[in-house]
Amino acid sequence: MPENPVLEPVMECFPDAKWGVSDRETLVDVNRSQLADLATACRDAGFEMCVDVTAVDFYRKRRTRFQVVVNLLSHQHRQRLRITTGVPANDPVVPSLSSVYPGAGFPEREVYDLFGITFEGHPDLTRILMPDDWEGHPLRKDYSVGSVPVRFKDSHQVT
Repeated sequence: MPENPVLEPVMECFPDAKWGVSDRETLVDVNRSQLADLATACRDAGFEMCVDVTAVDFYRKRRTRFQVVVNLLSHQHRQRLRITTGVPANDPVVPSLSSVYPGAGFPEREVYDLFGITFEGHPDLTRILMPDDWEGHPLRKDYSVGSVPVRFKDSHQVT
């Protein structure tokens, strides 16, 4: 475990998490069942801002296909924290962080729309970029883009 006085109480509460440091940023990989609790503990420790929520598709490269990545920031402590959690393809569900970090709502919708990962407990988990009737999730590595007409939600013709 890295030495970090700000996160020390959080590290003690999550001994099973894998902690590390890369380029002055603290990293933690946690089981998805602990994601919301870890985010709450981090918020309470001074990580007041959720910068982004995104995902990675490791199609055929890892046992756990997806990884959800949450980037947090503490202005007070001038620190960044990256939380990752594995998400299996046969059950792509993680808890929503929108009740902990309200700003996580839109990035969670984007991940849902483009990767098909469901954020359980999200107040409005609907498509945000693709049309409502769009089939599939375009950022999945097994998504076929051949001969798919591209049209975007609420698009207007530009002249």
